[in-house]
Amino acid sequence: MFWATKERMFEQRGEVSENSARSKRTIVASLAALGSVVVASSCCLPLLPFLFAAGTAGTSAFFVRLRPFLLAASVLLIAFGFYQRWRAKQCQCKPNLLSAMLLWFSAIVVLVFILFPQAIANFLANLLAS
Repeated sequence: MFWATKERMFEQRGEVSENSARSKRTIVASLAALGSVVVASSCCLPLLPFLFAAGTAGTSAFFVRLRPFLLAASVLLIAFGFYQRWRAKQCQCKPNLLSAMLLWFSAIVVLVFILFPQAIANFLANLLAS
């Protein structure tokens, strides 16, 4: 009787750790997509102060060439995050609320940066100039 209870407890722990591992992968995919979108947007407006000192033109020109690849990486990572979420639902795993919110926020940010890159750059330039 004791062993059967202990065995069930280990089975439940395995399910919990599997759920948290999937949730962590979704969070990592969302953060990676946000990171690649930030780097992709730096072609329009460098974000770090040392980039201003080192020469924004060279850095900006470098990221302009990488922008399509970085945006593609963002879209693929967002798609991977949604796939992980869908897969968790198929396995009847309860997804983490934080991972869901971060995934949707990442998807919206990536979409806005893809559709309106110059508007975002102008907004950030005005915000930083003030």
